[in-house]
Parts: sequence; structure tokens; C-alpha cells
Amino acid sequence: MTGLPTGTEPRTAPAGLRRFTTPRPPREERCELCGARLAGERHRHLADTDRRTLVCACGACAQLMDHSAAARGRFRAVPDRCLADPAHRVDDTVWETLRIPVSVAFLFHNSALDRAVALYPSPAGATESELEDTAWQSVLDATRLAALLQPDVEALLLRRHQGRTECFLVPIDVCYELVGRMRLHWQGFDGGAEARSDLDAVFARVRGAARDAQGSRP
Repeated sequence: MTGLPTGTEPRTAPAGLRRFTTPRPPREERCELCGARLAGERHRHLADTDRRTLVCACGACAQLMDHSAAARGRFRAVPDRCLADPAHRVDDTVWETLRIPVSVAFLFHNSALDRAVALYPSPAGATESELEDTAWQSVLDATRLAALLQPDVEALLLRRHQGRTECFLVPIDVCYELVGRMRLHWQGFDGGAEARSDLDAVFARVRGAARDAQGSRP
């Protein structure tokens, strides 16, 4: 991962996922809708489209928001699918159109803004990069995954690494977890060894979970 260019002033994305971007003391996790205790470390998240944040949810509340009628409201359940497109054509030319100053980025459709947005991890957290219509179109043309994204709850996760670009469709909370881990462990100009190790771990997990997008639908 490369650092920010000298003189660049990053624009931090509104709100974000503070549970992933700042260290917190241990506490009992509870569903932020009904107050039920959340057992274990892994639980579902909901996208709060009004506040542009994610909230923790118990299984029952997440299942309720999975229904199509509820999904059109304020809260939308974050799904758990991970998809890969082995035939994607997100190359250096496409990447350059995104104007991302680091080697990792995620793109998703923000329904509040009614447009696609691009963000990347930085010492300041999730930082937004201007995404022109032509840049988004280049991504749409390069991978079938971009057209499969569910607004607000899924993202296209990209990484330039070892001479190629990795491209996955992932739950949006995976991206904010990555941002939080990068911010917590970032050192020096390029992030440092611990941040790079966290980055490798997240992508290894995504690779292991991803299935071919052939035949997939939103």
C-alpha cells in the first residue's frame, strides 16, 4: 500500500463505521434495534441509510430487515455473500481512472446520494475520492460484479497487488472492518508491516469465502 501524496488533504467520508475505526474498551454487545444481547464476536449489521452508518443487529432483527418490504425503509440488512469474477478486466487503465492514491479501494452505490462512491483506507479512516461518471462506467464495463451490487450494503473491493488487481463483491461491513484495522495499526508513510499483515489477512478471508459470480443476481 502506498501512502498519501505529499500535500494531499484527504476528505474523510461522512459518518463511517466508528465501531471499526476507533479502538473501544470491551463491552457487552447488544442489538441496536431491540436491545437483545449479541452472543459471540460475529453478528449481523444493518445499514442505516438516514445516518449513513452501520448498526449491530441480532439474528431476528436482521432477518426482519431481509424482507423486501422492510429493505425499502431506513434499515437494510447487510448480506453475507462474497463473489469473485475471474474474468474481470479491472486493469491499470481502469484503476487510473479512479484516482485512488493507495492500493486498496471499495466502491458502492450510496442511495442517499443516488450515486456510486469510492473510498479507501487511510490513517484518518475511510476517505472518499471523487468518482466521476466515466470512471464508474469503466468499472461497470470491466466486471460483472459492479452491476450486481445491492445499494448501501455491498461493495466492490479492489486491491492492486503483485502486478494485478484483485476484485471482489463483499458485504459493506467487511470494507469498514478493513478500514478500522488499517487505521488502528497504521504506522509511517506506507502503513507499516502490521497494517499490511491485516490487509493480507482480510483478503485471504475474502478469497476463501468468494464464489464465482457466474449466474448470480442482485
